[in-house]
Amino acid sequence: MCDQVRGSDAEYASAMAAGIRAVMSDKTSEFSLEYPCHSPVEKRWFVCRVASFCHENAFRILMTHEDVTKTKLAEIELNFQNQEKEKRALELIIANNELSIAATAFQSQGGILVTDANRVILRVNRAFTTITGYSEQELIGETSHLLRTDLDDTTFHHEMWQVVNKTGEWAGEIWSHRKNGDMYPEQITVTAAKDANGKVTNYIVNLTDITLSKAAAEEIQQLAFYDPLTKLPNRRLLVDRIKHALATSGRAGWVGALLFIDLDHFKTLNDTLGHDSGDLLLQQVSARLIDSVRECDTVARIGGDEFVVLIEGLSQHAIESAAETQVIADKIHATLNEPYQLGLDQYYSSPSIGVTLFQDQLLGIEELLQQADIAMYQAKKAGRNDIRFFDQQMQDTINARASMEKDLHKALEREQFQLYYQVQVNSSRQVVGAEGLIRWVHPKRGLVSPCDFISLAEETGLILPIGEWVLDTACAQLKAWQQDETTHQLTISVNVSTKQCRQSDFVALVKTSANKFDINPALLKLELTESILLENVEDIIATMQELKEVGIHFSLDDFGTGYSSLQYLKQLPLHQLKIDQSFVRNIAIDHSDQAIVRTIIAMASSLELNVIAEGVETEEQQKFLQKNHCNHYQGYLFGKPSPIDQFEVLLK
Repeated sequence: MCDQVRGSDAEYASAMAAGIRAVMSDKTSEFSLEYPCHSPVEKRWFVCRVASFCHENAFRILMTHEDVTKTKLAEIELNFQNQEKEKRALELIIANNELSIAATAFQSQGGILVTDANRVILRVNRAFTTITGYSEQELIGETSHLLRTDLDDTTFHHEMWQVVNKTGEWAGEIWSHRKNGDMYPEQITVTAAKDANGKVTNYIVNLTDITLSKAAAEEIQQLAFYDPLTKLPNRRLLVDRIKHALATSGRAGWVGALLFIDLDHFKTLNDTLGHDSGDLLLQQVSARLIDSVRECDTVARIGGDEFVVLIEGLSQHAIESAAETQVIADKIHATLNEPYQLGLDQYYSSPSIGVTLFQDQLLGIEELLQQADIAMYQAKKAGRNDIRFFDQQMQDTINARASMEKDLHKALEREQFQLYYQVQVNSSRQVVGAEGLIRWVHPKRGLVSPCDFISLAEETGLILPIGEWVLDTACAQLKAWQQDETTHQLTISVNVSTKQCRQSDFVALVKTSANKFDINPALLKLELTESILLENVEDIIATMQELKEVGIHFSLDDFGTGYSSLQYLKQLPLHQLKIDQSFVRNIAIDHSDQAIVRTIIAMASSLELNVIAEGVETEEQQKFLQKNHCNHYQGYLFGKPSPIDQFEVLLK
């Protein structure tokens, strides 16, 4: 049969190999002869030959197959190990790169500080030592408190660390100090590093020295909002502050003022002494303006020799706020008229000042500035070196007030004051005393009521010498009455202002006056208003107690119209309460007034105080008061205030 098989040895060997592979993989059904057989007999013979060969050599073939498998497995294992080595080598390269990057980042230009959970410094980078001036050895082991300054208080730092521990991070601007003691601003970020359990293990602080950037920002702001020559706010910043003042005044109710100031003949100075002298004058004017106002006010230079002063927080009442503004304007006017030293030259300059007031946002900012500007030009037209208000009616009021103040200074020395007396009677209409009321007999104005000048005297401080004159005059009259049997028991009441009571030598002044005229102190009654209880009540009580010890009596005037504290009322060494005439005026018909008067009388009775009603003008009023146990009265029903000679005629 073998001889019958055709083909070369190579073909035979290839066919045998294919058959063996088919047998080993149990795929004999798929075996296809690669050896060329030309008949079915040849094909069957060859298949049998292959099977026989595999049967005879089964063990050897199996062993060969196992060896190949082991070899293959060994190759796979070796390849896997080589891959792992390559992977670990790559990871090592990456880790080294990351460490290199981290080390490079740690030594960046920004300062980095690492602490433990107790904020003890563990490590700093070179930038941190460069910024602070401390070496790494000086910082390691210290706490972060080493770099703290007094500019950021303890509360600030406490709150900062609370935020860090709560949120894990805090960023902001703080002040720190270098080793040499210099303080500097820095932008910092504090980050809390935590373990898997959420417990803080470290704090990382990143900081940047912002000294230069902050200075640059301040310089930009300075250029944007401030005049480079005088360092005063410029027009842009002034407008912003006026806008804020308008809004605030509307809410709070106070009045504000704008003063527009122009230097007279400034161009002449520049033309004669040069612009350097002009600049020097502007700088000195700026300094004087700042010294003339409060810190809360604004002084601005809006161009050339023009300045604007913004005054805030004036009185809610128009006349009072205008008077306050006049005082400020007068002060500025006076100080700008003082001589200037411009190098070797002494120079005199004067201002023209225009004033306008505001209380809300009814007018715009430009309108207000225009009003002040118009008023300033009115001052220039009037001859320069003057002050003018935009509102002519207000200007007239201010002028009249200024004229009255000038005359008031002369009134004492020219003996223009007189004491008028209004009778006080009991329920039987017997005269028990009088109230001394000051009057100003002006040579041109005629008889001036206290309502027109007492508040001015209070503001200017003239109330102190005027009050002393009133005391001396009353004591002199008591002395005269003591010489007459019909008047020796009469009392005199005089009003005492809060300013007088707060004088350190007030007790001495009263004692001196009483001793000088050798009067019975019990006949002198000092009337105080409720406003005296608004502040320093303990000092007032002490003053009153000291005078009470020598026999002086006290009456609380206008009771019920002010801010009396009943707690203090019981402590005051009073002799009498005085029912204000506003409650007496309609007492016959107004049930509310009747209830108030009854309450005052009952209170006085419970406090064992005498009570007197002022402003009694009708029989009905007097009868109601008497029916409710008020037994002393003062008013037109019994007599008007009159000079002493007329009063004594009334007594007779």
